[in-house]
Amino acid sequence: MRPQPAPAGAPTAAVDPPFVTVVIPAYNEARRLPDSIRRVQDYLRQQPYKSELIVVDDGSSDNTAALADEAAAADPSIRVIHNPHMGKGVAVRTGMLAGTGRYILYSDADLSTPIAELAKLLSWLERGYDVAIGSREGQGAVRYNEPGYRHLMGRVFNKLVQFIALRQFNDTQCGFKAFTQEATQDLFRRVQIYGDNAGVVKGAMVTGFDVEVLYLALKRRYRVKEVPVEWYYASGSKVNPLRDPLRLLTDVLRVRWNDIRGRYGRRLPRRPAA
Repeated sequence: MRPQPAPAGAPTAAVDPPFVTVVIPAYNEARRLPDSIRRVQDYLRQQPYKSELIVVDDGSSDNTAALADEAAAADPSIRVIHNPHMGKGVAVRTGMLAGTGRYILYSDADLSTPIAELAKLLSWLERGYDVAIGSREGQGAVRYNEPGYRHLMGRVFNKLVQFIALRQFNDTQCGFKAFTQEATQDLFRRVQIYGDNAGVVKGAMVTGFDVEVLYLALKRRYRVKEVPVEWYYASGSKVNPLRDPLRLLTDVLRVRWNDIRGRYGRRLPRRPAA
């Protein structure tokens, strides 16, 4: 795939920008973050391309920020961004827009999808897709150690997402998605729900920001590939089985309402094949 020119407002990259940027949003992840950073960096150092890692601390109340700063001080390929606590959606957006790589991945801090699965997503971006999303469903996807209630929650939610907004995808909520630089700058600047107007929050927030980004991607005619990946359930998940499904459903409904009100603009003509 030919490199795309950087859109207006994109971050200024070095003369030799990274091929890949990995973004990790982190909220109270002091227990897991050092090991996750080590594993990501060990993997990236083995690759034949230049890379960078951006950790976005989402206003953690534990030692997450200090540990991230310590890692960055020891490795110039790591950057840390300190956000007030505004939730995962805003943290992901901050890191994605700051990334200078040709391709930009965001990954959950627990690495429930192993970083080595990045190769699967990059292979599709290199074939001309603009967005490649990890999926825990479909042939080739494997879930390990997932409690039955979590799997049921995920399937029910995705059926609602398919009915209300995105019937094309089997799994919108896997926290492992990669974008071209062009798609990143366009889509993450256009999000409405967890964009510039988002405010400071309390506690962990599991949201439907992924749904809005994917909805925008289809509306703006980006080529999106759903890629089956391996996924490991991580203990200490911040998902609240009572509160979070309601917030997720509310976010999906807000996406549809924003579209009805014209806040996402008109659907673009189909893009030419790469």
